[in-house]
Amino acid sequence: MDVVVLMRVLTVNPGSSSLKLSVLDDDALVTEVSGSRDELPELISELPRPDAAGVRFVHGGAEFAAPVPVDAAVTERLRGLADLAPLHQPASLHALAEITGTLPGVPVVACFDTAFHAGLPDEAATYALPRVWRDRFGLRRFGFHGLSFAYAVRRVGELLDTDPAVPRMVVCHLGSGASLAAVAAGRSVDTTMGFTPLEGLVMASRAGSIDPGIPLWLLKHGLTLDEVNDGLERDSGLRGLAGTGDMRELRRLAEDHDVPALAALDVYHHRLRACAAAMAAALGGLDVLVFTGGVGEHDPSVRFRLAADLAFLGVAVDPDANDEAHGDADVSAEGASVRTLVVTAREDLEIAAEVRRVLG
Repeated sequence: MDVVVLMRVLTVNPGSSSLKLSVLDDDALVTEVSGSRDELPELISELPRPDAAGVRFVHGGAEFAAPVPVDAAVTERLRGLADLAPLHQPASLHALAEITGTLPGVPVVACFDTAFHAGLPDEAATYALPRVWRDRFGLRRFGFHGLSFAYAVRRVGELLDTDPAVPRMVVCHLGSGASLAAVAAGRSVDTTMGFTPLEGLVMASRAGSIDPGIPLWLLKHGLTLDEVNDGLERDSGLRGLAGTGDMRELRRLAEDHDVPALAALDVYHHRLRACAAAMAAALGGLDVLVFTGGVGEHDPSVRFRLAADLAFLGVAVDPDANDEAHGDADVSAEGASVRTLVVTAREDLEIAAEVRRVLG
């Protein structure tokens, strides 16, 4: 049994251009602030001094399968992973440097989004690529959003009072970045993101899964590597289809019968339906469907449409409960064989729990 140490923990969750900081005593939120990367020293100075800090890293590569205390050697190894998640990894490294400079003597733990998926079965983790490539470069499916998935799985167990864990669960982390996880008895057995966060669902600015021949063709026909990379990371997805990656703005455009916006939503849901069904197939069926992340928590239309698409699996939501859902909520229709839950994303709680386990 894990020993949990009570301590005041600063959690740092860097995004591509912004960051969120929380200070927690045990599991109680003391305070939280958000701002830009450049404001980090000032933001830290506004908070109570912590006993320890945890920093979210999107990518842990093959060598970081669990949270780890940070020292100079670990920091150097983390720098080597920066090009695997170019929107987020540099931001986490910047936050790490600022914390160690601003809070000398405070131990820092790196917490990884990939760690939740470290035990993926070989058949789910392995790409059908030449062995020499896989061995030389460590090419495999890593999966992401693990901190969000881990918290959601734990929270669903609390909400449903299930012990052991729910046998078959598909968790949908839907936000600017988006991925799904197939979770069997608390363990990830498949997920939609892969070696990098580009694979899988249509996202705000990322293309998701595409024919790998497309970027090769573009490179052969005059685009530079940087142009292709920026296009796939920053100018694709909903932004590439409709000019905006903001789902709320997309909804407003769609209500005004904007043709690109309507088409973008159709593409988004087509991929979401296919991937969700694939995750259920990996589990051999479905007991619980979970929505989390900014879109998953706050857009009832996305939840309702996916539930309708998965009706053949026994999913159905109560329209009123779905529209009125706030915070953690059960939105299942009466008599539905699959429970549908909304869980507020609390990566800060998961980071704090990992910090306590590691330092304990």
